[in-house]
Amino acid sequence: MRYLVMVQGSQADYDAMNGRASAHSPAWSEEDLRAMFAFMGKIGEDLAASGELIDANGLAEPARTLWVSSGPDGVPVITDDPYGETTPLPAGYWVLDCATQERVTEIAARITHCPGPEGLTGHPVVIRPILDSGAEAAGGRGTG
Repeated sequence: MRYLVMVQGSQADYDAMNGRASAHSPAWSEEDLRAMFAFMGKIGEDLAASGELIDANGLAEPARTLWVSSGPDGVPVITDDPYGETTPLPAGYWVLDCATQERVTEIAARITHCPGPEGLTGHPVVIRPILDSGAEAAGGRGTG
C-alpha cells in the first residue's frame, strides 16, 4: 500500500533553522543543519535501496503558503501566510510503497530520531494511507 509520510514544522521552526531562535524553537547551527540533512539523506537512500521510495521532498516555509477559498460571491479569495507562527504544517514528505502498516510505522519512528539543536521539541510524523481505488475513496476497506 502507498502512504504519505509527513514531517511537520511551523514558521518558528523554519526561522530557527535560519538562526533565529524563539520561545518555540532553539536556533540551529550549521552543524545541526548538516546533521539533519545527512540523517534525512540516509533515510532517502535506504528507502530507495529497499524499493519503497516513490517520491520525497521538503516544502517551503509556511510563510510562503497560499490559501485559496471561494468567497461569498463565488470569486476565489487568496490569502497569503494564513497560519500563525507556531501552527505546524507539513514541512516535508515521502510517498512510500510499504508492504504493511507496521513497516511504514517503523520508518516514521526512525524519522522521529532526526538530530537537531539542544532543546528541540519535535513534531509528530504523520502517516496517511493513499487511496488506490474508488472503493477506498468512498470509505470502503482497502488492502495493505
